[in-house]
Amino acid sequence: MSTRQTTSPDAGSVDAVETAVDAARESTTRAGGAGIPGPRPESPVAPVPPGPVTMAKALNAALADALAADAGVVVFGEDVGTLGGVFRITDGLAARFGTERCFDTPLAESGIAGMSVGMAINGMRPVIEMQFDAFAYPAFEQIASHVAKMRNRTRGAVAMPIVIRIPYAGGIGGVEHHCDSSEAYYAHTPGLKVVTPATVTDAYLLLRAAIDSDDPVIFMEPKKLYFAKDRVDLDALKEQYESGDGPRAALESGGAAVARTGTDATLIAYGPSLPTAMAAAAAAQEEGRSLEVVDVRTIVPFDDATVAASVAKTSRAVVITEETGFASVAAEITARVQQRCFHSLAAPVLRVTGFDIPYPAPKLEHHFLPSVDRILDAVDDLQWED
Repeated sequence: MSTRQTTSPDAGSVDAVETAVDAARESTTRAGGAGIPGPRPESPVAPVPPGPVTMAKALNAALADALAADAGVVVFGEDVGTLGGVFRITDGLAARFGTERCFDTPLAESGIAGMSVGMAINGMRPVIEMQFDAFAYPAFEQIASHVAKMRNRTRGAVAMPIVIRIPYAGGIGGVEHHCDSSEAYYAHTPGLKVVTPATVTDAYLLLRAAIDSDDPVIFMEPKKLYFAKDRVDLDALKEQYESGDGPRAALESGGAAVARTGTDATLIAYGPSLPTAMAAAAAAQEEGRSLEVVDVRTIVPFDDATVAASVAKTSRAVVITEETGFASVAAEITARVQQRCFHSLAAPVLRVTGFDIPYPAPKLEHHFLPSVDRILDAVDDLQWED
């Protein structure tokens, strides 16, 4: 493996994920139905002026706006009420909307998921938080057997408008059971939509769309990006969402986006891996290579058209995810690209992922996570004629 010395991307870039690129590079070196409570009078809330906004704040604003827009929306989970969540994503919601709309539950993930099914059957729109990625596994039977299958089981008669928020992936030095990349479990379960934002704007828009969806959505929030900032106007985002169908359409047909244009190869990433891919593309530019970066955003449904168009243009591709490589989302993306772009490819599609081991201890996670160096090494292996 090479030991490249990379430098920071242009400080003047306004790309939404550039705010997290420096941190990524640093890590390489070290509705109304039965039982719905009535709305409570809201306390005055000062408007948020345009300025640097964290992903955590954008998610909080999305939840607040959804609660205000629909009396059927309820938010619950472990420590989401009084505490405001471990990462403070639900901060202030219980005080503003009341403990009937935002409340704490026992530490029983299976019960949380099961209760959300009953609420959804009765016309509510539950948004539940699993607190940490690996904490969600006790709820998986409920998710796979009931949340994912109920609409199909009833021939569409019973919708499942449930959002399951899961803080996931690494980069925070979390101990065992506090960091995991579990997206493949959910992506492999028919009936679930799987979404993971990488930018502040997408965090707001996609969460609003997920809450409005009549299908269950696994909303995977990259923990290490919670406090990445971007200059956005939350009021403008609210207006954008409520006046258009873009984010909703993304949940129906897939919503990948080109985060950086390039001509020589395509880096395909999502969620926590996107800032690392952007940092690698910036470093590659200094070496004379132009890399395009595609942000998948919606793992299920997957946007084959956007991804395939980029790879057909560049003729080479590297898929980057933090999960283990075997039987992974990265493996599925690689197969789909290989199938759709076979006659355009100048080299096999390569992957840069976590290793096929249990998630490592905090002091070792920087070896496990994809890095700029590992990505650039993969790009070097794309059978260049020179």
